[in-house]
Amino acid sequence: MATAAEQLARNMNFGTFAKAKDLQNRLLFTLFVLFLYRLGTYIPLPGIDPDQFAQLFASQEGGMLGNMNMFAGGAIERMSIFALNVMPYITASIIIQMMTSSVPSLEKLKKEGESGRKQINQYTRYLTLAFAIVQSFGISMGLSGAAYDGLPQWFFVLTAVTTFTGGTMFLMLMGEQITARGVGNGISLIIFAGIIAEMPRAIFNLFSGSREQGINVVFVVGVAALVIALTVFIVFIERSQRRVLIQYPKRQQAANQAAQGQSSFMPLKLNTSGVIPPIFAIAILMLPLTAVGFMSGDTAAAAQGGTDGGVLAWIATNFSPGSWTYIITYGVLVAFFTFFYTSIMFNPEETADNLRKYGGFVPGIRPGRNTAAYFDYVLTRLTTIGAIYLVFVCLMPEILRRYVPGIPFYIGGTSLLIVVSVTMDTVTQIQSHLIAHQYEGLIKKSRLGGKRKK
Repeated sequence: MATAAEQLARNMNFGTFAKAKDLQNRLLFTLFVLFLYRLGTYIPLPGIDPDQFAQLFASQEGGMLGNMNMFAGGAIERMSIFALNVMPYITASIIIQMMTSSVPSLEKLKKEGESGRKQINQYTRYLTLAFAIVQSFGISMGLSGAAYDGLPQWFFVLTAVTTFTGGTMFLMLMGEQITARGVGNGISLIIFAGIIAEMPRAIFNLFSGSREQGINVVFVVGVAALVIALTVFIVFIERSQRRVLIQYPKRQQAANQAAQGQSSFMPLKLNTSGVIPPIFAIAILMLPLTAVGFMSGDTAAAAQGGTDGGVLAWIATNFSPGSWTYIITYGVLVAFFTFFYTSIMFNPEETADNLRKYGGFVPGIRPGRNTAAYFDYVLTRLTTIGAIYLVFVCLMPEILRRYVPGIPFYIGGTSLLIVVSVTMDTVTQIQSHLIAHQYEGLIKKSRLGGKRKK
């Protein structure tokens, strides 16, 4: 038997969407904010010489800068005001979430509900500002050699730090506004917009390169087949879930009447953490590569020992995209953040306590600690499968790119995972808004609101 929500979902059509004015306003607001973001990626950094920076970017396009440019939507290639993107915010979120699980005061704030969540978000903003200033200063010092001749270094650094920091904070604000007044997760949609905007150009360059450079057609077809297969696999896993049966006992309604016991399902997704682990892992890996790239000026030269100091050369050699150290570290970070973020999103003890309060129980499992242990057992197995899935999707293109450098960054597992996951989440939210609008229409048509006044 289909539920009421499923029946409403089947009845949804374009006419239903046309009547949902609130959803239309939310979609328009989201598109407008994303348009502002894309517009900002074309506004260059004041004082930067495009020719000199083009030479710097061309020397590192296949490594660190190319990987960062993928998430920035081409903003680094153009060295725009949004070149820093939302990576400082993501790094700050990682630290705050880790501290929430270990610091008692932050853990107490988390349990206070909406007020505590607002306070934690405020701490995240402060830490984002600090990270943005530090990263902006490091990048601007490295970019001072690419500034216009005659421009004082201190003035360029001050301008660049202010611009980069302001751009990051503005992107954070836009992401929060999308989450509150738009559709979908704002930060994820900003990263999604950057990837999807540059992906057509990468595909075009791949096909044009096959004609101009004599790349084998079989290679191009193989890349296309790989992308389609990965997309289908990601959709299948992201929609997979384990349904845990929840039973509710009979309740006494009247003197001689008893309501029949009800049963429902608790859906546990195979990949509970979603797209967060790869984004967190990329944010962590970008920190040493950013330092190397802009402190040495040329990552390739640093890798060959062309810079002073062995530490930079070692980092450039072992943590450049395509190296085994980078690939293994990336996989370990993805697996770690999968388990870490899942533990934050789903608390077995809290879920078991809530079930006990409302009289629900898992058939064959005692309420309380036994139920919590059962949830933890099931979730651990699901998270293990989800971690293996994320590591496979993220690392397979990286390994292929190590041996076949012609595969663009934009056609990688991480970018596809972000695009597919964010698209599915956004569509799910749109569907939820449409179902809610249908429920509101049914309530208005019924007499639940009381008799109309004559």
